[in-house]
Amino acid sequence: MPYTPLPRGSLQLAALQEAPLLPGSKGLPLHAPLLPSQVAAQQWNILRGDTPFPVAVLKSSVLHHNLRWMDAFCRHYGVQLAPHGKTTMSPQLFDAQLAQGAWGMTLATLPQVQTAHRFGVRRVLLANQLVAPAELQLAAHLLQADPDFELLLLVDSVAGVERLQHAAQSTGLQRGFSVLIELGFSGGRTGCRSAADALALAHSVAAAPGVHLAGVEGYEGLLVSANREQDLAAVQHFLSELASVLQQIDQGPGFAGEQVIISAGGSAYFDRVAEGFASLPALSRPLLPILRSGCYLTHDHGFYHGLIREMQQRLGASDTGLQPALEVWSMVQSRPEADLAILTMGKRDASYDIELPLPQQWHRPGSSDPVQALPAGCKVEKMNDQHAYLRLPEGAIRQDLHVGDLVMCGISHPCTTFDKWPHLLLVDDGYQVQDIIHTCF
Repeated sequence: MPYTPLPRGSLQLAALQEAPLLPGSKGLPLHAPLLPSQVAAQQWNILRGDTPFPVAVLKSSVLHHNLRWMDAFCRHYGVQLAPHGKTTMSPQLFDAQLAQGAWGMTLATLPQVQTAHRFGVRRVLLANQLVAPAELQLAAHLLQADPDFELLLLVDSVAGVERLQHAAQSTGLQRGFSVLIELGFSGGRTGCRSAADALALAHSVAAAPGVHLAGVEGYEGLLVSANREQDLAAVQHFLSELASVLQQIDQGPGFAGEQVIISAGGSAYFDRVAEGFASLPALSRPLLPILRSGCYLTHDHGFYHGLIREMQQRLGASDTGLQPALEVWSMVQSRPEADLAILTMGKRDASYDIELPLPQQWHRPGSSDPVQALPAGCKVEKMNDQHAYLRLPEGAIRQDLHVGDLVMCGISHPCTTFDKWPHLLLVDDGYQVQDIIHTCF
């Protein structure tokens, strides 16, 4: 498939494009500074072994597929998308997501919000509680300095509301803070633990100068266990509670904006969330349902891959669904034992918080043979900071895999791979490097 650049929106990316890449940049074969615009002309190819290893790559054709797939999904259900940008923290990928129709971006911390704003993101849902006085003041100053910037914050307690109120008053923030009440669940993370608590908090927000209630929010993505039937029932119950809170507030203290926001939808059960949002009854003012899935763009080979496969089965879908775009390539450094290969990749390079990297393919640099699948039974059994222990099953692979061969590993949970790479290489289907994707962690 011919290479197609990622969709371009209106973000201000010049600072990334004009900053030279320097020798020592992870994954880049540089002996002198190089501008990002000059990368494609270098004709680097991963399969030829043109880069240092390990190297993290993003397959352009798969990113395009996932962008289109998620856009079609949201259109089908009539929901908006504010992708969770903490997954990649890449302004270039934010730009592609917004260009593909995303309503805004979700972020997790105030520094992430400041980074997104610096590159021109105009609408952010901060899916976290702001409590530090310095951060509250920074958020207020950001809103004062840019009247057109939209920022939604979360609250789950009267104490949180009081902190927001104090920050608005102490900084003279005339338009105040727009907030979503967060509903949680027992044993979960943040969020009110009952509908009654959420309704009482809504009354507190209504009485607080400088704080305006824009809607309600929750996160069902933590409801993952070994019992999927039980998980789905818990998700459905949680969404019903969220809908009940929304309606009770609408009938009671009410909402402050021209429309009411309801938001949920991690990367695990966003089909159930979209279906639930689509069936909500009419409120006193227009409803804006927002999903926040962040991992859809790059997907993975492990945790989310399994969950999306289950989703496709629930939907009765015949298409390919989301596909993994993120890969980490390393080189065989040593074959110290017959059934062991040591790879030049470790905890500094790939996710290991949910599963260890998943070996998928191998290739001999310079060979005209296509990339070959690794046989079942190949397993990364442990990692050090810079090394992975690839255990090899009985069979030809024990003889075939040599020092200097390339091994591609998929990952489970993309968020904790992205934060290990200041740059990732954007490649076409032949692994020709076409561009550099920057991250801003």
